Amino acid sequence: MAVIARHTWAAKQGRDALQVDWELGEGAKLSTESQRAEWRRLAQQPGVVAADRGDAAAALRGAAKRFDVEYELPYLAHACMEPLNCVVQVRDGRCEIWVGTQNQSQDIMLVARELGIDPTAITLHTQFLGGGFGRRASNTSDFTVEAAHVANGVGKPVKTVWTREDDMRGGYYRPHSISRVRGGVDAAGRPVAYLHTAVGKPVIAQSQFAAIVTRLGFDPTSAEGSADMPYVIDNVRVDLHQTNEVVPILWWRSVGHSINGFVANSAIDELAALGERDPVELRRELLAGKPRHLAVLDKAVTAAGYGQPLPTGHFHGVALHESFGSIVAQVAEVSVDGGDVRVHRVTCAVDCGLAINPDQVVAQMQSGIIYGLTAALYGEITLVDGVPQQANFDTYPALRLSESPAIDVHIVNSEGPLGGIGEPGTPPIAAAVCGAIYAATGRRIRRLPIRAALRT
Repeated sequence: MAVIARHTWAAKQGRDALQVDWELGEGAKLSTESQRAEWRRLAQQPGVVAADRGDAAAALRGAAKRFDVEYELPYLAHACMEPLNCVVQVRDGRCEIWVGTQNQSQDIMLVARELGIDPTAITLHTQFLGGGFGRRASNTSDFTVEAAHVANGVGKPVKTVWTREDDMRGGYYRPHSISRVRGGVDAAGRPVAYLHTAVGKPVIAQSQFAAIVTRLGFDPTSAEGSADMPYVIDNVRVDLHQTNEVVPILWWRSVGHSINGFVANSAIDELAALGERDPVELRRELLAGKPRHLAVLDKAVTAAGYGQPLPTGHFHGVALHESFGSIVAQVAEVSVDGGDVRVHRVTCAVDCGLAINPDQVVAQMQSGIIYGLTAALYGEITLVDGVPQQANFDTYPALRLSESPAIDVHIVNSEGPLGGIGEPGTPPIAAAVCGAIYAATGRRIRRLPIRAALRT
């Protein structure tokens, strides 16, 4: 159903005036509260194995000290600054598209199928994204195909615009995830076991890459960042329960690493506390023999002044994560006042091989940190009777300028292969901030977003 008007505001008013009785599907029964309870039970059972090294179960039984905890990360919207939009003209058997997109080839193929024309009859002009983060690479090319469908029916050039409420309540989300993590240390405080059981909907299974899931038996993006974490522990088991709720999901900046970067680094902090070790020193021990990782970690902690006196009420937390071929360490300087958390400074070190454009590397690290910090502090989509409760920035806040930390980025050039830079800045920040909160308060944050967790 589409409303055609001379300009966006008139079309929106016309759309808002419609009274439509929709036939509700099975999603109308879904709530995140009931889903949470079901998934917590599921996390207590073994899943499909994604990584199995040594004998994690036996090592855990023989550990001098153990922990058994649960982490939860919510559905997240992409919340691009520029709402979804597309211009299409269909004329004389040809189609011309102007769109900010992350997946031009798929857009052309799916529009061609919608219009019943050959892909060679389509010209696509790539515009600036206005924010993407995975949303403009949807598996269905939804807003582009929609624009083509309407333009073809109207017989004139059409610009389609989704309001922010349209996208936040009817778009795609990062998956909801619940993880049970168990770990143990020996009498000397050295980690001997890491077991991670994750529950959530697989992203790749919903995409054109679904054959990977069939071949492996699991979605590798659900395990990435945990099954292949850089920290060396002799006995590791990572297994998955892949759910199939009707909530539409999609890649979100750093994909599975955005979840498991928090889980794995938080678990390392838990192991450090269990063994009465400093979190940085334990990381150095677990990264022994990995000079690139150690150089990044050392650069971040040295530049941050880790271990040196801080202003009264300020505390440090640290995280290191490898994703998309790049290694990133972050130290967050944080203060806590009751339920209020303030991140004052983030010191970041990155090794992406050779930094060909250093200014771009710095910009992407800053961007990834702000994006990840926004999600860590505030981000959450909740469902009640199938309806998303958040619709715009009043209920789904973004980090304001007044809240944003100073960010220092240090590039550690190496002879390693070239890595990605658009996504690796996001995964470590939540764990670094939560590590600092623990240092400040003695309280572990295992369920995001942070501010909601602190106020419960």
